[in-house]
Amino acid sequence: MPRGSWVTDIAHAGPQRGSPGRIAHSSVAGAARHEPAVARRGRSTVRAKKLIALVLVAACSSSAPRPATVAPVTTTATTASRPFAVTVTGHGPPVILIPGLASSGDVWKSTVAHLANSYTCHVLTLAGFAGQPRVPAPMLATIRDGIAAYIADEHLDHPVIVGHSLGGFLALDLAVHAPADVGRLVIVDSLPFLAAAFVPDATEASAKQFATAMRAQMALAKPDVYRQRLRDSLATMITAPANQQLALGWGLASDPTAVGDAMAELMEHDLRDAIGAVRVPALVIETWQGRPGADRAQVEGVYRVQYAKLAGVELAMAETARHFVMLDDPAFLFARMDAFLQRTEK
Repeated sequence: MPRGSWVTDIAHAGPQRGSPGRIAHSSVAGAARHEPAVARRGRSTVRAKKLIALVLVAACSSSAPRPATVAPVTTTATTASRPFAVTVTGHGPPVILIPGLASSGDVWKSTVAHLANSYTCHVLTLAGFAGQPRVPAPMLATIRDGIAAYIADEHLDHPVIVGHSLGGFLALDLAVHAPADVGRLVIVDSLPFLAAAFVPDATEASAKQFATAMRAQMALAKPDVYRQRLRDSLATMITAPANQQLALGWGLASDPTAVGDAMAELMEHDLRDAIGAVRVPALVIETWQGRPGADRAQVEGVYRVQYAKLAGVELAMAETARHFVMLDDPAFLFARMDAFLQRTEK
């Protein structure tokens, strides 16, 4: 899910706390794309800075989706004990849908419309994003544990976990840390170790250095320039201008500290070995579109290597969609999800 030079532009226009254009958008991911890199040990400081910029925005059939006939059942806001807002819609077995970095749960609207007649959809908007209050670091672990607590509190029976970009990483982390509670996984354009998409021999220790620099860059402020660069970056991740505007609004309504925390924590954590213990079926949707020169085969190789230890994982490449697959090609996503859920249903 790596992207190209637009990421560098956004990094150098880093947001300022309290400014109108105050966050870096990444959703893998969201704004980051896992593109294979050719970086090696011993690269210059200049290249290291470019890498920091790249990951700064990193932490996704032709028939139309059928409308849901069931209105939202409940909507609850983020609280100190529940680090996300939740909207529950539909009826049937539970599905939890997690958006990416600086995104609203509304990114899943068409997916909910497709699923709600067969599944109960629990759609999250994570703390700190799209107008929700942030939680202190460590942010991702707090959210992960909050989702596990939500599953227990709501008595959800092995819910399907669907995650886009940063949300996909959270889905994997949840499956690692709460294996008895999680059902099947649908991961949309996300990797278990983002840093290694750019530096193949990266480790958690080396990635931590970049994460520290990333947080520092988030304090830089050029709001007007940043807003335009954010707009430009979204054009590489989403095809339709109207959907780009939606995502821009979510990004500008997100808390800059939360965005910095989430991206840094995403960079620092490597789940490639840990997912070897996961024993639930998993579908991973990949994308390679969105910038000139993207190499489909290399992107496929990155996903294949990073998910090598996840037993039985199903990898599926979206041919036309950019990072926000649920917005760009919902029919493809729904077809792969439907087939996967039907085939793996007990």
